[in-house]
Amino acid sequence: MVPPRLPALGGIVNPVTDSSDAPPRAGPSESAADVTRRVICGGAAGMIAKTATAPLERIKMLAQTGEHSAGSSGIIRLYRDILSTEGVAGLWAGNGANLLRIFPAKGVVFASNDAYQRYLRRSVWGIADASVPSPGSLSFAAGGMAGITASACTYPLDFVRGRISGKMVDAATGTKHYTGIWNTVVLTVRDEGFLALYRGVTPTLIGAVPYEGIKFGTVGLLEQIVPPDAFSSKEVESSNSAKVWRKVLFGSVGGVMAGVITYPNDTVRRLLQMQGSRGTSDVFTGYWDCVRKTYVAHGIQRFYRGLGINLIRMAPNTAVQFGSYELLKQLTEKLI
Repeated sequence: MVPPRLPALGGIVNPVTDSSDAPPRAGPSESAADVTRRVICGGAAGMIAKTATAPLERIKMLAQTGEHSAGSSGIIRLYRDILSTEGVAGLWAGNGANLLRIFPAKGVVFASNDAYQRYLRRSVWGIADASVPSPGSLSFAAGGMAGITASACTYPLDFVRGRISGKMVDAATGTKHYTGIWNTVVLTVRDEGFLALYRGVTPTLIGAVPYEGIKFGTVGLLEQIVPPDAFSSKEVESSNSAKVWRKVLFGSVGGVMAGVITYPNDTVRRLLQMQGSRGTSDVFTGYWDCVRKTYVAHGIQRFYRGLGINLIRMAPNTAVQFGSYELLKQLTEKLI
């Protein structure tokens, strides 16, 4: 005879039970607190990663825009040119705007990705059992939606960062065209109008879907393929430190995959951000006009300029992002 089920005790949750056995949902205040915690953890993780890899990002952006006097887009040549004209601080030019952007952007990306994952699991894929891993297609869709959400919210700051980081000191005058966040906003609006702050938003939104989708989708796929105890000799240890190392490794692989596939679109985005700026003569009527003119003038290789340094940057950047996010979530989960 099968014994009857006992009613669940308050606060005790069996992770493998289906939705019918699950305890009541947390109250609105607890849900809001958890979302806030994830936003803060995601934002902090993004700031840590971007600051650590800012010099590589600066070199990559200069290679993409061509707004430099190095004579070539080689990594060493650009590195030396930055040091000789702007000093060590030049390697972090635009990082302030990037941090202002990255905290809300990465916070929104990670928090909304988790929210989209939960929504899609229940409402679209019909997965109620928490022990069933999310399929790769679900991770891709959730990541893409999270990327669009974050990009739409923070694009003007990305534009400002692009103007500051994508230009070197003027060789003729020895001065910088844009000296800071507020200066860039004021000069851009005064010279080109308010809507110029959204120049390049089309490729940004287009690229957000595959970039974040591929990144989160790859991480989700690897989490299904690689067993949890693969990072630990003891099953008990596969909870905390192993989770962080899994995120570090899977995040780096996902970042490299996303970076390679979406790089040409990112180059077009940077070229559109530069047009109309001080010291730049290139003019494009839109996304496809930029693609056509760039291809005719420089060939297909122009879209991949700076890809080498981007690959070097992507692995540690994404690894630190995912690893920091997982670690910060673990450190803060008992605070609420």
